[in-house]
Amino acid sequence: MKYEVGDKIIVLLTDEEGKVMEIMNEKMVMIEVKGVRFPAYTDQIDFPYFKMFTEKRKLEKKKVFIDQVRKEKPASKEKTGDGVLLSFLPVFDKDIFDDDVVEKFKIYLINQDELAYTFTYNLMIGGERDFQLKNTIEPLSDFYLHDVAFEHLSDSPRFDFEFSLKEPNKKKADYVEASLKLKGKQLFKKIEEIQVKNEPTFQYALFERYPDKLEEEKIDLGKLGNAGFRIYEAGNYKQHLEPARTVVDLHIEKLTDKWTGLSNFEILTMQLRAFEKYYDLAVSHHLPVFTVIHGVGVGKLRDEIHEILRLKPEVKSFVNQYSHLYGYGATEIYFGY
Repeated sequence: MKYEVGDKIIVLLTDEEGKVMEIMNEKMVMIEVKGVRFPAYTDQIDFPYFKMFTEKRKLEKKKVFIDQVRKEKPASKEKTGDGVLLSFLPVFDKDIFDDDVVEKFKIYLINQDELAYTFTYNLMIGGERDFQLKNTIEPLSDFYLHDVAFEHLSDSPRFDFEFSLKEPNKKKADYVEASLKLKGKQLFKKIEEIQVKNEPTFQYALFERYPDKLEEEKIDLGKLGNAGFRIYEAGNYKQHLEPARTVVDLHIEKLTDKWTGLSNFEILTMQLRAFEKYYDLAVSHHLPVFTVIHGVGVGKLRDEIHEILRLKPEVKSFVNQYSHLYGYGATEIYFGY
């Protein structure tokens, strides 16, 4: 490698001086120029010694391709915001045939807005949480999240985000959710595209504009009453609810008698609807524990239920362990109101 960490360099395209901060691979380094870090190919930079000894001659400018991750970009008064992006920077290595192969990805969050956001980030690999982070990203800046091994991105990865304004605004939504699912074929296509274009990164938009707060629609209770609807006091809502169950069996024969002609998708849909119904009743009645019997099988229903439970704020914990009553075919859910 021509460069080492700490070497002073000059960017050929802009004639600006900087420093090498990280060696990414044989062709790319992470450099810092005027407090801004971004990746650059080694043929886009050079040592500054020539410039130090003579200011009369200019460095020969080559035709280069730079995809600079935007950070602390000077704000424009006319800028209305382009949202937030998720950026993937592949780090290459050599295989036994001396071909370039992707070893891992550096994942960055890029804020192109003039608003600061707090965010919660979860990386889901194969349906399980692999990484979680809560932090803040400033206006017109980028934020390094973490590295992800290339092989992990072939196992149904999902990048989940929840953003909220760092400085609350009554006219803006309390939060906005964004999720990105990647497939192996998409990933290979993106890598091929940036290699053809000689670009270091590829990106996906998480959202383009932070949403405004929706005004709550006011309901005329008098009109509802005149139309024949029953109106109850909010404090007495429990007495009008269906009783909650501490245990619910989701085997399809327990839910309907007409199931023999249903497809697997229709059966799963009916089971999940029943689960949501009895889960909501358990929460409404403030049950401390709720047990759902899903059976063993191939585990599809169990996995879907566990995925739902991970997103429920009322759930303190849940466990699928051996029981003398249900074997491994039930999950116990504990609430933390």
